[in-house]
This record gives sequence, structure tokens and C-alpha cells, in this order.
Amino acid sequence: MSDREAVWELGAFLKTCRARVQPEELGLTSYGGRRRVPGLRREELAQLAGVSPSYYARLEQGQSRHASPQVLDAIAAALELTGPEREHLRTLAAAAGRRRAARPTAPEHADPALTELLAAMPQVPALILGRRSDVLAWNPLGHALLAGHQNYEAAGVPGRRVNMTELVFLDADTRELYADWERKARAAVGNLRLVAGAHPDDPALAALIGRLTMASPEFGALWADHRVQACATAVYELRHPRIGTVSVTQQTLRAVERPDQTLVTCTAPAGSASAAALTMLAHLADPAVAERRAETAS
Repeated sequence: MSDREAVWELGAFLKTCRARVQPEELGLTSYGGRRRVPGLRREELAQLAGVSPSYYARLEQGQSRHASPQVLDAIAAALELTGPEREHLRTLAAAAGRRRAARPTAPEHADPALTELLAAMPQVPALILGRRSDVLAWNPLGHALLAGHQNYEAAGVPGRRVNMTELVFLDADTRELYADWERKARAAVGNLRLVAGAHPDDPALAALIGRLTMASPEFGALWADHRVQACATAVYELRHPRIGTVSVTQQTLRAVERPDQTLVTCTAPAGSASAAALTMLAHLADPAVAERRAETAS
């Protein structure tokens, strides 16, 4: 991402956040005249944040690259941004304020500690994702649950790896898997927004976003919305082709030593129908794993 693109991203994010807020909701006296765009005007946001309208306009237009943390916090408070949105704003402002050159993309490899953890939990569907949502490793049950139609061995081969965001938007089987596909799609894009803000110099990430924008109008629309969302814990209903409908809790655990990599697990309450279905899938994927799940449950 060039310096100009980084400045544009900051302005676009601020403008989109302004459009979501109505002055009446904040008890702000609306400026007179017909509104040509939805949400707060620049002057209204500047009033709420305690900065001059001209200063805020320069910031949104990319003419002021060095906003102080205090100013950013005031703008975030005025816009009622969430925690992830506030962090995203700070990240974008920092990127817009520094000059940089694109860095060559190095292949990602699964963190050894995460790989050991993955191997130690064969009874839980799990996978390791890299910065760009590439699958760096997965266990047989995780593969069988989320992408059994994809090549299991591809996770170990840079350049051939399965990308989970691409699957969400471009793979018909994955679209069918999630009963509430729209919610999963919003979560995937919201998380990718956070990653892109934190890594504006990653050409492979920029290429991924470009491919998805060209190939999926739905991705393009969500990307243009500039919403951010940190992946943490969410419950999804899956319509699996081999075990039917199951409800799983998807949790994303971040490695301290390698914060760009995450361990994603899928679990179901013990004794539930979904847990029984996962045991059945474990038997189909790996009978030895199924026996261990049954022993644990008894």
C-alpha cells in the first residue's frame, strides 16, 4: 500500500463512520439545510470531538498526517467506536503518518508451539491460520468439518494453501456449510480489515483483497463498508454434508510469540446432539480419534 493509499484508507474509514451516526442520536443540534449525505457532517463531528472543523477536514482529506492520540481518542469517542474500531483508527493513522516501501512477502510457516498444541488436541476440530487466513495446518477433524472437499496436504505447501476467506466468498460448498452465511461473511471481512490496517506493506495481502474484490461483488460491498470486527468467539450453525446440522462454538486463540497466527477451534457442549455428530465425523475422518472422543465422554 502506498503512502497515498494509506491516507485514503484513513479518510475513507472516518467518512464511513460519520455516515453511520445521526446527529439527533447524540443530542446534537443539526445544522440547517437539506443533507446531501447521511450521518454527521464534518462540522458536527469536529464540534463533538472538540477540534476545529478545518483541522478535521484536513485530517479526513489526508492533508494532516500526524493526529495526536488525544485527538484520535476524541474522534473515536464522538463516533462511539467499538474497541476494535478505535484500535483500527489508531493503526490507520499511524500508517498514514509514516513513509515506507513495500516489503517482499515471505512464506508463512505454522508456529512450532501452535503445531504442538494442534497435535495434542486431535479430538477437537482445529486449524492454524496465518495472517491472510491461509490454512497453515489443520487436524483431520478440523479439515473434515470445515473443508473436507479441499486437499488436506495443501496446508503444508506455500502457494497451494487453502485460504478460508476465499472459501467463504468463492466456494459453493463453504457457502452452503454456514446456515447464516451473511454473518460469517461479515466476520471474515471485518477481521481482514483489521489485518490490512495493521499490515499496509503486505503485497500478498493486497493481492488477496484485489482478487476477492474482482471475483465477489458481495465481498466488494462489505469491503467498501469499512466495518472492522475482531474474530474471537462465535456460535455458528453448520449444515454439514456428512453429519447434518450441527451447532459449534468457534474460538480464535492468538499466539503470543506469533500474533499474526491464530488457532481456531470448533467445540460443542458435552452430551449435546452436536457433540455426538462431531464424534460421528471423527469416526469417519479417523477412527482412532473417534475412540478417544468416546472414552473421554464416558
